[in-house]
Amino acid sequence: MTSTLPALDGEGYLIEPKDWDEAIALTLAAREQIDLGPEHWDVIRFMRAYYEERQIAPDARHAIRRLQQRLGPNIDARRRLFELFPYGYVAQACKIAGMKRPRAWSTG
Repeated sequence: MTSTLPALDGEGYLIEPKDWDEAIALTLAAREQIDLGPEHWDVIRFMRAYYEERQIAPDARHAIRRLQQRLGPNIDARRRLFELFPYGYVAQACKIAGMKRPRAWSTG
């Protein structure tokens, strides 16, 4: 499934996060060679809800905390986040979730 993409910056991030939808996420994920599964979607939907509430993208520690709650104490959630998005939270998760390119922040 592909979608017509709204305006992207030079690195492939949406210029306006409000332009995002799940079809766009699928297109952006395909560009990153990621086949989105349930855990990806859980992280992405968490990120979108966080953004809607606070008007800022969550940094990796928030997504890791979310994964830890979902996966349980016996799973290394930080490692799992980077298995889901192997080129990094900022480089892939933020891009696919329709966040603007973060200037600088914690990666976990």
